[in-house]
Amino acid sequence: MSNKPLKLREKGLTLQPPPESPALRAGPLSRLKDFLRKPKARQVAIQTGLLLCLAAISTAYTIGLNDPATAVVASKRELPVYNVERDDKVLSISFDASWGADKTIPILDILDEHDVKTTFYLVGNWVDKYPDMVTEMFNRGHEIGNHSDTHAHMNKLDEQGIKDELRIMSDKVEKLTGVRPTLFRAPYGEYNDRVVSVARAEGYEVVQWNVDSLDWKDRGTADIIKRCTSNVQNGDIVLFHNDSNDIVNALPTIIKHYQGLGFTIIPTGEILLEGETTIDVQGKQHPVQTTEPKQ
Repeated sequence: MSNKPLKLREKGLTLQPPPESPALRAGPLSRLKDFLRKPKARQVAIQTGLLLCLAAISTAYTIGLNDPATAVVASKRELPVYNVERDDKVLSISFDASWGADKTIPILDILDEHDVKTTFYLVGNWVDKYPDMVTEMFNRGHEIGNHSDTHAHMNKLDEQGIKDELRIMSDKVEKLTGVRPTLFRAPYGEYNDRVVSVARAEGYEVVQWNVDSLDWKDRGTADIIKRCTSNVQNGDIVLFHNDSNDIVNALPTIIKHYQGLGFTIIPTGEILLEGETTIDVQGKQHPVQTTEPKQ
């Protein structure tokens, strides 16, 4: 340790910090310090900082919506597929089956009449009650997806609980049809990162919907038709329920509308993209764009 200050004190001298230059004392930094000493000024500065932060977040979110790759990085969430980027005129209709079954055969007949194949997401308890319906769906060429074994609130389960719900239900379907489901739709539309990541690790693609008929609310045939035929887009995934009161009346009109617009209706498994994909913050599945190396 230097003893220079001690020697100076012995001589009656002290070290002084170098004086601020007049330019620094009167410069912007000094004026800013004086300004921030005032309470109202500090409040204005805090509010301005918050506004700038919100603007930055908003800008990043907007960029994410316009750039799917950026959106995935920004969101860092595990999201299901809600709809799909498709250049061809295809869409998928799907049915959740968890309670009754009295309208299932009429639905299957309507689908046959219009040459439509679709996806039925079944609950294991429903499979136990109506095994003949499961084989009928399968024999008529429809896809069967996993809708859990007990229609559980999946986001309340731990990892093993999620695995059990998926495995037990799929075991039942495989025993009846010889084919194991590869799609999963969470009951109540409820999911979190754990549900999605565990399901994908178990070999399922997790699928929601972007067109909701709300047929279970019993608002009438006209309401279902309106909800399902407004602003139809390539890659849409439509949700119905196999036991809703007005589905048999609404379904033929909806199918005719889609086909009249030139859409082909296909099962959900066929509308999903193959190869490397990404999912944006709104749940839309996109192909990963690759650039060919220059020759």
